[in-house]
Amino acid sequence: MAKFRKIGILTSGGDAPGMNAAVRAVARKALDEGVEVVGILGGYSGLIHDNVVPFTPRTVSNIISRGGTVLYSDRCPEFKTEEGMQKAIATCKRHGIDAIVAMGGDGTFRGATDMTNHGIPTIGIPCTIDNDITATDYTIGFDSAMNTTMHMIDCLRDTCESHKRCNVVEVMGRDCGQIALFTALASGAVAAVVPEVAFDEREFLDRMKKLVDAGKRSFLVIVSEGVVTENGQKYGEVLAKKIDEETGVETKFARLAHVVRGGSPTLRDRFTATQMGVYAVQALLAGKSNIVICQIDSRIAELDINYALIADRMYKNKLKPGDLDAFSAEQVAAMRALAAQRQEEIEAVYKMVAQTSK
Repeated sequence: MAKFRKIGILTSGGDAPGMNAAVRAVARKALDEGVEVVGILGGYSGLIHDNVVPFTPRTVSNIISRGGTVLYSDRCPEFKTEEGMQKAIATCKRHGIDAIVAMGGDGTFRGATDMTNHGIPTIGIPCTIDNDITATDYTIGFDSAMNTTMHMIDCLRDTCESHKRCNVVEVMGRDCGQIALFTALASGAVAAVVPEVAFDEREFLDRMKKLVDAGKRSFLVIVSEGVVTENGQKYGEVLAKKIDEETGVETKFARLAHVVRGGSPTLRDRFTATQMGVYAVQALLAGKSNIVICQIDSRIAELDINYALIADRMYKNKLKPGDLDAFSAEQVAAMRALAAQRQEEIEAVYKMVAQTSK
């Protein structure tokens, strides 16, 4: 077992419900193992500017149900520079921080790899409402964001039915359409528009006209924020106007935006965050670093961060020259299989939305 005296915890990038549950789990497990714990305020920026506070078991009392992150978050371009990295390392040395647990998305994990490469063992925990880390089946915050989104969509349905309207709802997710796709299916929407699957606008408008003729009163269309027109305009607003003009159904546009990041985390996010937090500490104490804690086939597991990052780039068609050079043919094949599986799963749900919107 590794002899860690003190570990630091930070949250970085966009906040996600369940981050606090993960912070609590890491802190309590480490303290129970006799390891000191400090919280780093403001993500990697906190490391650069020495914003470090000591943790006790009471510091994390009653945060398991709170949304946001008690450690705050920040996007820190300075951390990407060697000068910024040296400031962060100096903070770790000044406070005797032997290792870091970093919570966030892909940008957070790139920072974790840099920390490990500079001598501070670091482990990542995936916390992002978008569920857009390809190597893990689930990221903390996804379930909470979907439930908040679904609640608001349900409220819109009520007024749509009352006034015989359509509501086009844009939801968060960046380049990942899972929030839009899953909430569309769960709310009975007539269509989902996501980056991963080509949207047949003409087919949809014709289908909607038939539904109007058949007596359907209310309509919901869920659009991922990552879908844009050729000139960069948000597609949801464009589609709402076309529906109004071509079907005769009064159509409103709603952008839910950052409200879905907040609120109390669901049971699933609290439970998964606690599992991943405890696992992260166990992995550190076993001498492991530069890994990300994942949920794969309903089990908590670990994966090399570099593998996770490159698999993610492959799935998102963002591979750069040389990205695959460090991996064996078997690993590259596994990445391709993972990407294909994720795409198949999304396409299957996409078909369900159309099949159930009668």
